[in-house]
Amino acid sequence: MTLENLKNLARVGQLKAEPPDQRELDGLVRSAKVRLADAKNVSLAPDSRFDLAYNAAHALALAALRRQGYRSDKRYLVFQCLTHTLEFPSAKSSVFSLCHNRRNLAEYEGHLEIDDQLLDELIALTDELLKRLLELTAGTSG
Repeated sequence: MTLENLKNLARVGQLKAEPPDQRELDGLVRSAKVRLADAKNVSLAPDSRFDLAYNAAHALALAALRRQGYRSDKRYLVFQCLTHTLEFPSAKSSVFSLCHNRRNLAEYEGHLEIDDQLLDELIALTDELLKRLLELTAGTSG
């Protein structure tokens, strides 16, 4: 992992160094699992499923960042750090950036534009995030 990049982001004020907290990490992962399971419920409206999947992805990306001892108050930055925290490919992380932009349009302008393909990709990539994070933390929690 390129942890030096995280240190650089902290040096320039983009990240805040803060020791990891296992209870916080466990809570973020637990929340993400519940939201991701609900996002897969096809009886829910696509907008709701998108919101659930996006928030699950954010919780997992934040958990990965917190695991490394950093925090960010910028939602987009936790997704950008995935290449450093989980060695997640940039091409896949860019989908989270797109979803972040769509989420902001919905949140701040009342306009949500998603399609089934984007929703399916968001859910699949969030599943990958969960799997990767669990693999890395398998031997480190209680």
